[in-house]
Amino acid sequence: MLARPAVDLHTHSSLSDGTERPAVLMAAAAAAGLDVVALTDHDTWDGWEEAAAAVERTGVALVRGAEISTSAGGISVHLLSYLHDPAARGLGTAVARARDSRLGRARRMVERLALDFDLTWAEVEALLEPGGTVGRPHIADALVARGYVTDRSAAFTEILHAEGPYYVRYDAPDAAAAVELVRRAGGVPVMAHPRAGARGRVVEDVVIEEMAAAGLAGLEVDHRDHDDGARAQLLDLASSLGLFVTGSSDYHGTGKPNRLGEHLTDPAVLEQIEAEGYLPVVRP
Repeated sequence: MLARPAVDLHTHSSLSDGTERPAVLMAAAAAAGLDVVALTDHDTWDGWEEAAAAVERTGVALVRGAEISTSAGGISVHLLSYLHDPAARGLGTAVARARDSRLGRARRMVERLALDFDLTWAEVEALLEPGGTVGRPHIADALVARGYVTDRSAAFTEILHAEGPYYVRYDAPDAAAAVELVRRAGGVPVMAHPRAGARGRVVEDVVIEEMAAAGLAGLEVDHRDHDDGARAQLLDLASSLGLFVTGSSDYHGTGKPNRLGEHLTDPAVLEQIEAEGYLPVVRP
């Protein structure tokens, strides 16, 4: 019998808050034994071309995607969009606004941090890829470089957490409205880590129900930030709303302990995503 394809639908490159270029990430996916990987950088798809160029060499198929910043009632909601049209104006405009807001937010956070830590914006900016999307992980890396914390996880726990004095919110589209934008762009929207409470507040089920009514396709259930209880609850919720479920690593290179392929998606779900998406999967 042939082995089922290994499908990981959530990874990040250095174009957002990962530590590896897209081509390097593709090679890492091959080394990890993956057959299919999705590149889902935060609020950008600038890494797609480089990742696609590595498909033939690595033998790993590519799902082109993005992790879009949205919010609901002041709570951050991350929305994975798969196989959308990169030229779609509505989605592109919303993502560009969120990316610009992230930049302003990061600058304000560094200003607050500089009152208590020897840290400058230039140090954070030096960690960004040209045209990349800035986020708290870049600030965390600057704090690590200064020796204030040992790693990104410690930075988030001790300094950069959402309830702390240095945190600044950023503008992002409403979650349900963003789902509609993804659908209009031909994309397939999946809510990322819905019960990742360690990251901050999570939305109530009613928000997910509103997103489902707007066209949400699935929930990312198998994720290292979900315990067994959260997974069971999400499976029930997905079933009641007619949503498929995915499993993913949320890989960031050396930026997080997450390992490629630590959670996988059923290949049948990938088939559904490709059937609904505007773009095809890039295959060797």
